[in-house]
Amino acid sequence: MSDTHQYEPPRVWTWDAENGGEWAKTNRPIAGATHNATLPHGTHPLQIYSLATPNGQKVTIMAEELLALGETGAEYDAHLIRIGEGDQFSSGFVEINPNSKIPALFDADTGSRVFESGAILLYLAEKFGHFLPKDPAARTEVLNWLFWLQGSAPYLGGGFGHFYAYAPEKFEYPINRFTMEVKRQLDVLDRELAEHRYLGGDEYSIADIATWPWYGNLVLGEAYGAGEFLQVESYKNVRRWANEILARPAVQRGRIVNRTSGKPSEQLHERHDASDFDLRTQDKLDTKTSV
Repeated sequence: MSDTHQYEPPRVWTWDAENGGEWAKTNRPIAGATHNATLPHGTHPLQIYSLATPNGQKVTIMAEELLALGETGAEYDAHLIRIGEGDQFSSGFVEINPNSKIPALFDADTGSRVFESGAILLYLAEKFGHFLPKDPAARTEVLNWLFWLQGSAPYLGGGFGHFYAYAPEKFEYPINRFTMEVKRQLDVLDRELAEHRYLGGDEYSIADIATWPWYGNLVLGEAYGAGEFLQVESYKNVRRWANEILARPAVQRGRIVNRTSGKPSEQLHERHDASDFDLRTQDKLDTKTSV
């Protein structure tokens, strides 16, 4: 072990708002709103409140996939929630998601609020009848992988990603612990994808849409700067799958919605119309500003 000091937990834990690194101020040990603010509401049936984290990408990719199939009822407004500035703690957002996490969905057609990214994918799949098999056995297999992802991704993001990339100090034990688990998960996926084109079978589904933003981005070298560390090139079946999904036009669109970092051409801070992909990516807005 390389840790140079031993932490001794106190008898009673108390919260230090300054302790925790870059994202410390976005976390707190209580729920509820910190300020009053009304959420914006656009003109389309689906209102998405999000940021292009892996969980956020799931939902905008799903919406774009539905639109690509001609489901006009899946038209959506994607409103940016800046979690670094605490937008998720507004009274309006908490009303839709009492857990104060993105993404959140409001369906004006049904009056439904939907939170938790997996629940949103399942809701949209059932509403529009796509990306979830009708056959009970095939449906169950897709749901197996959807719930696998919902249970596994916190080890990748909140575990490995946090301690490897974001924690204010590097500690060997948690990095080793979560690296071992992430590599085990990648091996689980690699073995499954050696037998099937997609997760759970040979049809693209919400299991793939849920998993790709996490593990697809990881094996393509787009997460945490950890590709070499994790030897992602060794997971050849996952990389084949990841590249195939990335080639889908709906994925290319959905992954940049509510994105505020990276290449300006891959940032569409908000999406309110299909034409926004051609007219309102950040590089185009920057060009207009500079003229």
